Amino acid sequence: MHYVGEKGGGLSRRQFVGGAAALVATAALAACGGAGGASDGADSSASEPGTAAAGAKKRTLTVFAAASLTEALQQIGRQFERKHTGVTVKFNFDSSGTLCTQIAEGAKADVFFSAAEKQMDQLDGGLDGQEGAGMVDHATRVDLLQNKVVLCVPDGNPKHVQSFDGLAKALAAHEVLMAMGNADVPVGQYTQKILAHFGLDEAALAQAGCISYGSNVKEVAAQVREASVDCGVVYATDAKAESLSQVDAATEAMCGSVTYPVAALKAAPEPKLASAFLDFLHTKAASARFADSGFTVLAKA
Repeated sequence: MHYVGEKGGGLSRRQFVGGAAALVATAALAACGGAGGASDGADSSASEPGTAAAGAKKRTLTVFAAASLTEALQQIGRQFERKHTGVTVKFNFDSSGTLCTQIAEGAKADVFFSAAEKQMDQLDGGLDGQEGAGMVDHATRVDLLQNKVVLCVPDGNPKHVQSFDGLAKALAAHEVLMAMGNADVPVGQYTQKILAHFGLDEAALAQAGCISYGSNVKEVAAQVREASVDCGVVYATDAKAESLSQVDAATEAMCGSVTYPVAALKAAPEPKLASAFLDFLHTKAASARFADSGFTVLAKA
């Protein structure tokens, strides 16, 4: 049977059935009110905590965050949702380089949480003496966390890799296969600095089959966990999350400091939610979650 839509001046079947249902419901409510049930209904509504929440406007906060933040932010996101009725936190976890490119190309996000300052700088137009895309709300930017770059090995450590010094010698002799992040991934960039610190030629090592790459730190960690490589360079937080065996930690002289900046974006679809989320990241609850994951919290509550 064909039902004429609104443009044809009639009612659809859904509208007709819905209208009839509404009339029945109205009559039923009137009957209850006549029987003295109106006040009871009001009391019942007030006593149910989910009733008011059901009528709240649903909103979505979109956070682009470095893959190494996955475990900590997923829990923090759930905490934030519990404190903000009707709000859903949607995360996009990937390498900071990939996220930076997505935002620069127009991807909609409210907050960017990078694993390195380089990618944040590329989007920030408020830096003295530096050029940026001007997409970050510079006033909201803060260096929130620090991490460590560590050397991990598979269970049993078959190649007996014990330190970065030992790794450098084994790589020079083409005796091991090491996993590292791609050149556009912060953990890969830190690893490049470590290789340069020991005077190693990354391109030559890759050509010799001594390097395996990952598009983000999670992929590097997976290669170590699966023992498809002899060792890998990841963040301490990912090593902890994946229960990997850490044999050494890089010094600041090897790769610099591993700092995580976070900021709201100027084109944030939900600027008020972005501000509230940034504030929440400074709370004791969030700081405790970051610390449990292995981060050093720089901006404490």
